[in-house]
Amino acid sequence: MTLDISSAPIASDTTDHAPPTPQPPKGSRSGRALLLHDLPASLAVFLIAVPFSLGIALATGAPLTAGLVAAAAGGLVAGLLGGTPLQVSGPSAALTVIIAGVITRYGWQAACAVTVAAGLLQLLLGALRVARAALAVSPAVVHGMLAGVGLTIALAQLHVVLGGSPQSSALANLLALPHQLAGPHPAALAVGAAAIAVLVGWPRLGRLPGRSGRIGRALSRVPAALVAVAAGTALSMGLGLEVARVQLPGWHDHAVAALPSPGVLAAQWPALLAAVLTVAAVAGVESLLSSVAVDRMTHRPGDLDRELRGQGLANIASGLCGGLPVAGGAVRSTANIQAGAVSRWSSVLHGCWVVLAALALAGGLRRIPLAALAALVLVVGIQMVSFAHIRRVHRHREFPAYLATVLGVVVLGVPLGVAAGGAVAALLALYRLTRAHVDVIASADGAYHVHTHGPLTFAAVPKLTRALAQVPHGAPATVHHDGSFLDHAAYDAVHTWRAVHQAGGGRVAMVTEQQSAAVLDPDGTVVVEPDATGHRCRAWTPWMGHHCIEQAGDDPHGRLLDGVRGFQEHTAPLIRDELARLAREGQTPSQLFLTCADSRMVTSMITSSGPGDLFTVRNVGNLVPAPYEPGAADDSVAAAVQYAVEVLQVRSITVCGHSGCGAMKALLDGVHEQPGTPTPLARWLRNGRGSLARLRRAPARFTGRPPTDQVEELCITNVVQQLDQLLANPAVERRVAEGSLRLVGMYFDFATAQAYVLDGPGGSFHPVSEEYREQHRTTGTPVPA
Repeated sequence: MTLDISSAPIASDTTDHAPPTPQPPKGSRSGRALLLHDLPASLAVFLIAVPFSLGIALATGAPLTAGLVAAAAGGLVAGLLGGTPLQVSGPSAALTVIIAGVITRYGWQAACAVTVAAGLLQLLLGALRVARAALAVSPAVVHGMLAGVGLTIALAQLHVVLGGSPQSSALANLLALPHQLAGPHPAALAVGAAAIAVLVGWPRLGRLPGRSGRIGRALSRVPAALVAVAAGTALSMGLGLEVARVQLPGWHDHAVAALPSPGVLAAQWPALLAAVLTVAAVAGVESLLSSVAVDRMTHRPGDLDRELRGQGLANIASGLCGGLPVAGGAVRSTANIQAGAVSRWSSVLHGCWVVLAALALAGGLRRIPLAALAALVLVVGIQMVSFAHIRRVHRHREFPAYLATVLGVVVLGVPLGVAAGGAVAALLALYRLTRAHVDVIASADGAYHVHTHGPLTFAAVPKLTRALAQVPHGAPATVHHDGSFLDHAAYDAVHTWRAVHQAGGGRVAMVTEQQSAAVLDPDGTVVVEPDATGHRCRAWTPWMGHHCIEQAGDDPHGRLLDGVRGFQEHTAPLIRDELARLAREGQTPSQLFLTCADSRMVTSMITSSGPGDLFTVRNVGNLVPAPYEPGAADDSVAAAVQYAVEVLQVRSITVCGHSGCGAMKALLDGVHEQPGTPTPLARWLRNGRGSLARLRRAPARFTGRPPTDQVEELCITNVVQQLDQLLANPAVERRVAEGSLRLVGMYFDFATAQAYVLDGPGGSFHPVSEEYREQHRTTGTPVPA
């Protein structure tokens, strides 16, 4: 069951497949965009925020006005001052258990003071620019905390749906549940069941067939949470049911932050300090994870430190005004993006509507049954236990940390539960760091293979030396290391054994098995073996902010030569034999790869290819000049295509565009049409006139998202057009007709490091992923790559 009403953050590896939002308008268009995009989006988010804020306040035991104050503070303060413009903040379900405990022990005003102190701490951390450090928390612990909080919320609100009152802890709620089930309140149960039915069924209206489906899709645009609360209210009012309703105090009675009495403060300051630290940490991590998810959805990088400062100011404002703690919510933010928001004014306006509703609609809000709000929060709590997250955590072998966090949060509370999960995650990391497997296998020809798996540290030296001692003196041996960490102690152990074994007449080869395997014999022979995918080269090493050639300095040529010297010293000895083989046998590439000359396009990186794999042609704009194009024809590309197709007999040709292409920007700016004698660049860009015409006639599309802007739309349309112009080459046309040559369109987005492939003629560009490959395998269709 998946409902778009949760406040749980989207994890860094989730699927946040919301379409990228258009860039915010500039200049005189900003007012028009505010009316066309941000105003409707703010209303959509407002309709989600009001019932959800009331439900969270109910679950914490706070005055229900506190939820509205938090929603308003999140929209007005965090929306205006935060570092992620399209993120929407408000009361968080993840903090429900923590705040409920503070209210029970110290009272509501003390909880407001905790919120203010947590906001001050977030403001300090944001000023110290440590926001990214919060992202170091294990996803298993984060998802486990959310699942534990969700279970605790669900158990508590189930009592309210049944017409009773929740207990002080999750275990107490669980023990009291049989008695509550034995004697439910029929009216409250009917209202709660109706609200749950609407929450589950409303999003499914759009799946109905025919005309009903069209009507259902139109209706499903109204938030399910709003419809569920409205349905529960209408049912209770229409049937005259006697149920507990929202007790919304007047604003003149609204309590704001105040410190506990000096005696309580002196005796309980460690517990209050722990509550402040927990609220600041949980709200901060949730907001930052949501911010990262929003950045990925919009392709617009935000400022995490500014976002943390904005969240701190929002919590200060919320606490001072008597509101709940505030955090960024991924689902509210996703709804904001999907509704078409283009700037932070959508979040700010949503806060304005919450204020107006709190002031003008108090009478209507007091008619809402508590059972309907409890049903809403109950479903939110259940959704926080995400089976997709459980599968992902299990796939990464971190389920023990997840389970420890869930049980710890339910039994011990959020702070101790998170500490327990973090401890288990640390133990798992330490175990993996020190774990190593060493296997000795004797082959039929008398040779021995020693396979090591995992990092080889000093702790693994006894196991390693015992395994190496099993190799008989004089026997040929190969040591296969999986490429993990090798410390000095393990290195000495292996090479000491190797020297002794060779001195006794044995032959030893050292093999690194990490996608490619370079086998180094004692005489220096290098043998390269392909991996299971057919690639001979290692995967690209992850890096950030790195330049192989320093960009600054007075002697760039000298720095380039330094790089060549590094190649000659370190890399050439390893690949010399492979390149010598290619020199003897000649090149036999299977693919022609035509892409842009942009320095950011590293073809070997995005295709995991090596020497001899690709016949590459690069030019400005990855253009294929059409024959007989007046004033723009160029024979160099046609010559390369003819050589690849007729001489090298390649089996596929890939045209690959990329995001932010300067050639496409120049085409849109009309550089090729400037008056006077055309420059060489202007003449070359005339080869892209067909792409401009196609953009007006039939622009290309992505699967699942619109292009970010017109430049990206032209980039992908240009790929489709160049494939058509390739077919004008007689050699290409003949081979394609024979079925011996395939044309592939490809696009690479730098901002997300995501490759897209064109799905057949006239199709759309689909993101390349393992799921995409598996889909093609199961359907029997070829994978375009």
